Amino acid sequence: MAVDPARFSDPSSKVASAAPALLDIGLNLAHDSFDHDRDEVIRRAAEVGVTRMLITGSSLESTRAAIALVQRYPEQMRCTAGVHPHHAVELDASQLQAFNELARRPEVVAVGECGLDYFRNFSPHDAQLKAFEAQLELAAEVRKPVFLHQRDAHEDFMKVMRKHRAHLTGGVAHCFTAGLEEARAYLDLDLYIGITGWICDERRGYHLREVVRHIPAERLLIETDAPYLLPRDLQPKPPSRRNEPMYLPHVLATIAAARGESVAALAEITTSNALRLFNWQTA
Repeated sequence: MAVDPARFSDPSSKVASAAPALLDIGLNLAHDSFDHDRDEVIRRAAEVGVTRMLITGSSLESTRAAIALVQRYPEQMRCTAGVHPHHAVELDASQLQAFNELARRPEVVAVGECGLDYFRNFSPHDAQLKAFEAQLELAAEVRKPVFLHQRDAHEDFMKVMRKHRAHLTGGVAHCFTAGLEEARAYLDLDLYIGITGWICDERRGYHLREVVRHIPAERLLIETDAPYLLPRDLQPKPPSRRNEPMYLPHVLATIAAARGESVAALAEITTSNALRLFNWQTA
């Protein structure tokens, strides 16, 4: 599906902020829930210091839309190119060839979102495994890191990653929600770990406040996964359940408190980590 870059209009003004400069390493800004106010979403993020964003590609259509966004906002954005395990059955020879071309584009700094999801099982396990390996091979070929997804598939995920890790330039376990054992397994693979607003959920994510204490600072990344995973403890409660990159500082502050570190120091290291992993060149 062709994507018209004109649908992503450019904000007319620049917003200066004294807040620490943050980089949201995972958000679905091409999602249709942002179609009516995308410019305002970007402005609100900039006002709180979220000045750079990595837009997630999770299908061929969303990857093309993400690239269009980066072309519109080349200073603020980069993107990934890949197929989420939910869409693994769509990755045929024709799509793989398209991704082979898209992954080489300068707007694209990582391959994915790829991996395994045995929780939803929207694609059969064999299709997920095949798509996962194909994208890891592509990442190795184009020499770009991988943007990884895993849910309820840790054993198979680790088998595949151990097979391919030596050929990869790096990667991030995006939207990490598991426990310390899985975190240590990913760190043993020399992966970065991305933490979202899941850590703000006292029902399901409170364990992450202990997990983040064991993640080396140089391996920690922060993300919103917007429009999903709105931090549950925001006060006052937002009028909408849609998450936005402007809530990234809240995620950062929660992680900093759990680690006993300053917000400013953690902002600096997580931004530096992201720029390094994704080879994001700055002026």
